[in-house]
Amino acid sequence: MEKLMESFNQWYINVIKTKYVEFSGRARRKEYWMFVLFNCIIAVILTTLASIDGIGTLFTPISSLYSLAVLCPGLAISVRRLHDIGRPGTHLLFALIPLVGAIIVLIWAVKEGTPEANEYGPNPKAAV
Repeated sequence: MEKLMESFNQWYINVIKTKYVEFSGRARRKEYWMFVLFNCIIAVILTTLASIDGIGTLFTPISSLYSLAVLCPGLAISVRRLHDIGRPGTHLLFALIPLVGAIIVLIWAVKEGTPEANEYGPNPKAAV
């Protein structure tokens, strides 16, 4: 449990606190996917609580506010992830293409970043 909390602080809270609206630079695959994992876990918990009779009226607005609060850091880390593979952040707009676009962006998200420095900054793995 301690290791999980350490990971939560390192990969989720760090993105929320220090890189909230940082669209420049690069994000490693691990940073991106750990953020996505913890974000999904929190969203599922809030959605589940919002669907329970009696307390749902309390958690529905909390769930909505949470979604709005993580929208900007989610976009920022996605753009930085694209920068890691050498693509501009505007390529995130491909996700708006029905079905095919989301698959393309998913493939880019799982692709390993460029090992050398690129136009968006040095390799984040080398910095760790």
